[in-house]
Amino acid sequence: MLIATGLRRSELLGLRWVDLDQKASMLAVTGKVIRVPGEGLLRLDEIKSAAGRRTIPLPKFAVDMLLKRRHLPYLGEQGVIFPSTAGTLRDPNNFGKEWRTARKELGVAEVTTHSFRKTVSTLIDDEGLSARIGADHLGHSHVSMTQDRYMTRGRIHTQVADLLDRTVRINDE
Repeated sequence: MLIATGLRRSELLGLRWVDLDQKASMLAVTGKVIRVPGEGLLRLDEIKSAAGRRTIPLPKFAVDMLLKRRHLPYLGEQGVIFPSTAGTLRDPNNFGKEWRTARKELGVAEVTTHSFRKTVSTLIDDEGLSARIGADHLGHSHVSMTQDRYMTRGRIHTQVADLLDRTVRINDE
């Protein structure tokens, strides 16, 4: 799901079944899971920023995966999509450890859970989609955050020369 959404892991673990609009293939990002000292794990109905509360489209493979997951017998009637093995909220730190263990067992290089977020932003950038689209999808308040942290700089943009050729007409006489 990380590669399908580009979510932060705390946002992923805060997803509830009520956040999924299966018919529209949309997912509402409405909260996150955090650990509060002395209280344990909590699902907060808030995100990192106001822009973080968003609805994102899901690719078909993600909807299919979620529908299969929803009917797994061991999950029972869970409110969250990705509960712990005990059926409670999953700790983002434990999730990170589980990922590192799985990654090492599979022989995968240093790829963090955040690498998937970066990959989604790179795909958005490589497709030529705007920084605004990237910021909206990733939940950034400021487009500059997306541009500065996630988008590639130093590319050669040949379309600028094409634009100038179409716009500026110099008489060759």
